[in-house]
Amino acid sequence: MSTEDAAAPEPGGRLGATIPPTLGTPGAPGFWLAVLLTGVGAGAAAALLTRLLEWVQHAVWPGGDLLEAATAAAPWRHIAILLGAGALVGLGQFVLERLTSANGIDIAAAITRHAGRLPALRTVGSAILSIFVVAMGASLGREGAPKQVGAVIANVLADRGRLSDEQRRLLVACGAGAGMAAAYGVPLGGALFSLEVLRGVLALRLILPALLSASIATGVSWLALPDAPTYVIPAYPSSLGVVCWAALAGPIMGLGSVAYVRLIAWADRHKPRSRSRYFVPLIALGVLGLVSVRFPQLLGNGKDLAQLAFDNQIAPVLLLVLLFLKPLATTLCLGSGVPGGLFTPSLALGALLGGVLGLAGSALWPGLPPGLFALIGATAVLAATTHGPISSMVLMMELTARDRSFILPALVAVVTATVVARSLDPKSIYDARYSAREVGALEEERKPSPT
Repeated sequence: MSTEDAAAPEPGGRLGATIPPTLGTPGAPGFWLAVLLTGVGAGAAAALLTRLLEWVQHAVWPGGDLLEAATAAAPWRHIAILLGAGALVGLGQFVLERLTSANGIDIAAAITRHAGRLPALRTVGSAILSIFVVAMGASLGREGAPKQVGAVIANVLADRGRLSDEQRRLLVACGAGAGMAAAYGVPLGGALFSLEVLRGVLALRLILPALLSASIATGVSWLALPDAPTYVIPAYPSSLGVVCWAALAGPIMGLGSVAYVRLIAWADRHKPRSRSRYFVPLIALGVLGLVSVRFPQLLGNGKDLAQLAFDNQIAPVLLLVLLFLKPLATTLCLGSGVPGGLFTPSLALGALLGGVLGLAGSALWPGLPPGLFALIGATAVLAATTHGPISSMVLMMELTARDRSFILPALVAVVTATVVARSLDPKSIYDARYSAREVGALEEERKPSPT
């Protein structure tokens, strides 16, 4: 990729994203020092937040992983824990609003609209709150917290180093990607995610700082976290039948991704903004707790659910039911104001959709491994929702510690799904969230004053 197209906006990339002509050059030692410190801080923060999540989860759901513990738990425990999580969200929001007058800003919005500036206390507080409620069973991702804290560390360092706005944008994106890289042990995927998805551009002068910060963060996190793949899958054999299925299923996954992104945007736009924001999470998570008595797979970020799909351990009827219930659970949590990420919920949705479409694939090409369909679906939907085909491919390869066993059919599905998604809607799931917030803020401003 050429680095000479410096001032041109990236087609189809994040609105307003440009490649700055002079950024992070070897002649800017202050910038590179900030990159290094961002990696160290993001790695340490990701390790601490991950351990905190594990401690809270084991405290409230004792007896193995979340799905295993929730399956064995009594119905009253489901409802009590989720009600407690809802009450914690309401209390946390009340406290954060009293401690700081700054409103929360999404990382994508901060990078694009505010030169990477974030309200530190509000963002870190929201990140810690999300760790508690996701550990208790909220259907949102845990990656949101390390991304937020990594971005805040980068923003503080940019202030201390008096970096330019363009340097700050890049550093904050690197901090968010480094936090994600450290939390999941995905240095290359985290670096590409920070640029392709959050920054909206890929260029050599941007990649080097992202790689450095993500590598350092991952190395630091390995001092406390295990160096192991997130998902354990077999070396699936690829075949022409799988590639043909991927070509047919990819556009369907693209359509499903667009529907999911628009659902997320709608939920974010209709978040409660009056005093009801303190008790709506209690109602929403209480409903989730009630439904989880019958479907414990809905709890948490979806990691366990995706693993079951990759292992072909979900019955076809249940697979179809969860395909509709899981995104609704995520939408319910997000729309009620519960903080959390969307990375793993999107991946889990893709695994479910790939598994359902794989039922037809197995009928057309008998003998193909069903878990492979789920893996390809997870990769394609992740790419189509984030509009990050390269980072999504690399992330799935690092998350599974597999390189060649699924790369060709996954690439076919990723390309077709992403083309369909970007053709129908130029906004990724992160763009849609902050666009929805801007629309909501505008609507609030247009309301007549009560006086």
